[in-house]
Amino acid sequence: MRRARSFVRAVHLWLGLVVGALFALLGLTGAALVFYIEIDGALHPAASAPVPGAGPGWSSPVWDHALKTARSRWPDPHGSWSFEATGQGGPIPARYYPPADHAGHSHHDLRETVWFSADGGRVLRAEPWGEYAMSWLYELHANLKADALGRQIAGWSGFAVILLLASGIVAWWPRGGWRKALAFKRRAVPLRRLHDVHKLAGLSSAIPLALLAMTGALLAMPGVRAVLLAPAAVPDPRSHRASGTQVPVAAALAAAHRALPEARLSFIDVLGAGDGVFRMRVQVPGDPHRRFPGSFVFVDQYSARVLAIHDIRTAGGGTMVSAWVRGLHDGSAGGTVGRILAIVAGLAPAALLLTGLLHWRRRRAARARPATITDNATGRLS
Repeated sequence: MRRARSFVRAVHLWLGLVVGALFALLGLTGAALVFYIEIDGALHPAASAPVPGAGPGWSSPVWDHALKTARSRWPDPHGSWSFEATGQGGPIPARYYPPADHAGHSHHDLRETVWFSADGGRVLRAEPWGEYAMSWLYELHANLKADALGRQIAGWSGFAVILLLASGIVAWWPRGGWRKALAFKRRAVPLRRLHDVHKLAGLSSAIPLALLAMTGALLAMPGVRAVLLAPAAVPDPRSHRASGTQVPVAAALAAAHRALPEARLSFIDVLGAGDGVFRMRVQVPGDPHRRFPGSFVFVDQYSARVLAIHDIRTAGGGTMVSAWVRGLHDGSAGGTVGRILAIVAGLAPAALLLTGLLHWRRRRAARARPATITDNATGRLS
C-alpha cells in the first residue's frame, strides 16, 4: 500500500511538472476570456457604445442594410458573412470570411471581425481575427497560437489534467480521520503550511477544474467529442441552383422564423455566390448557450425555401449533452454567477502550480541539507 501511494505521488509530481505550466496558462487565459466581449468593448468604446432599444431581430430591415454596406466594402462575391444578433441596441458584430486563397489558407484563417453601426449603414471597426488583443488571447487559449497542432496539444492536455487531479486526490486520501486530513495546521513549520495550502486549494477546486478540463478537451477536439457523445450531424444542404439573384435576408429570416417560431435568433450566415445557403443559428427553449446555441435553420438563398432544420430538442441525448459543453466551459450556463465561478476556477491552476513548485523545491532543499544530530548527553546540536 505504501509503495502504491509513493507511485501515485510520483505520477502526480511529474505530471504537475510536465503539464502544470500549460494548465496555468490555459486557466489564466480562460479566466480573462470569460468576459472577453465586455473587455473588448471597453478597449474600443467607439465601436461598442450602446443605443437605446433592442437590437435588430427576425423582421428587421437592418440586416439587408448591413449586408449591402458589407458588400460595398468587401465586394468579392464569393466571400461569406456571419452577422450576430446580440438582442441589444448598438453596433452589429459580424465576421467576414474571404474565399480560400492559393497558399493553402482556409477562409477561417483569414477572417475579419467587423462592427457595423446600429442601422447597418456604416463600418465602425474592422480588424483581422487574431490581431487585436482579445482575439489574440482567444487563439492562445484555444490552440496555443499553433493552429491544428495547438488544438491537439490543448485538448489532450485536458485529459492529462484530469489524471493530475485524480492522482493528487488519491495521494492525499486519508488513512485516518477526515478532520485531521482536511485541517490547515497554522502552527506547523512553513513547509507543512505550504503543503496544506496546496492540498486545500486542490481539493476545493478539483471538481470545477475537472469540468473545465473535460469540456475544454471536447471543444478542442470535435472528433473525440463525436466519439464520446455521438451528437447528431448538423445538415449541410445546398441551394437548388448555383446562380441567380439572392433573395433578401429579410425573406430568408421570415421563412426560418415560420419554421421555428419559438426560437431566438443568434447568427445569420450568408454564404457567397454558388449553391450555398442562408444559415440561421438559433436558440430554442432548453438550449443553455445564448451566444452559440446548437440549433440551425437552413434556407435556399435563391428561393427562400427552408431546406433543413437542426433542432437539438429532437436530435437525441448526445446532441443535447454536447450543447452543454461550451456553456459549462465558459460558465455562461450559470449566468453571471457561473461566469464568476469560471474565473475563480481559471485562476486556481496558477495557484496550484506556484504552491506545488515551492513545496517541491523546499522539500528537495530540506532533504539536501546534512542531518542534524542531537547530543543526548549535553542536549547540544552537533
